[in-house]
Amino acid sequence: MDRIHILATGTSRGIGAAIAARFDRPEVRFVGHSSRPGDDSRIPADLDEPGAAAALWAEALDRLDGRIDVLVNNAGIFEAAPIDLPDADWLAAWERTMRINLTASAELCRLAVQHFAGHPGGGRIVNVASRAAYRGDSPAHWHYAASKAGMVAMTKSIARGYAKDNVLAFAVCPGFTMTGMAEDYLESRGGDKLLADIPLGRVAQPDEVAETVRWLALDAPASATGAVIDINGASYVR
Repeated sequence: MDRIHILATGTSRGIGAAIAARFDRPEVRFVGHSSRPGDDSRIPADLDEPGAAAALWAEALDRLDGRIDVLVNNAGIFEAAPIDLPDADWLAAWERTMRINLTASAELCRLAVQHFAGHPGGGRIVNVASRAAYRGDSPAHWHYAASKAGMVAMTKSIARGYAKDNVLAFAVCPGFTMTGMAEDYLESRGGDKLLADIPLGRVAQPDEVAETVRWLALDAPASATGAVIDINGASYVR
């Protein structure tokens, strides 16, 4: 059986590491990415740097013998930018978050669409966005919410624009997820008080998000293209 070739970004920890584990299966050839050098099993790339996304795509194509079937955009940062920062610092934080969370994802989506459209089988894109795309986030995280809202809008545009070429696009919107980053944030926002806003009574586990990504990448019906799946314990319903 010809295996499915998958590239996923941000796979060194948390949700990304869980995604990588979900794709450790005989029918998949998987290449992951990390922003941290030194892990030979993943392609290192700092997505804040110009040209990094294109270089990552080219290296993944080389490792996967010239064919990618699925792109998963999971890489992202969640860094505070309070509005009382000095102007230059606030703008630098905004632009860094946009470059990593949205622009690099857009670059990879563009390369994927062009690549998939040239193959009879097409391909799939799964973008990991956030509940913040719809609900917003804290006063110190305008940029994060805006970057994730842009990712959702981009996903829907790709789905509508390229379904005729069998290019399918999906998004996943987790709420708080129990990664190290989420644990720190929960503690900083009051812990139990924040959890009280989640009807399920707990934050999501990385495996729950990863399983949704796996399903969209491998099993979701083509007619689901353009779908956005929420994983937030009913803390925000649409």
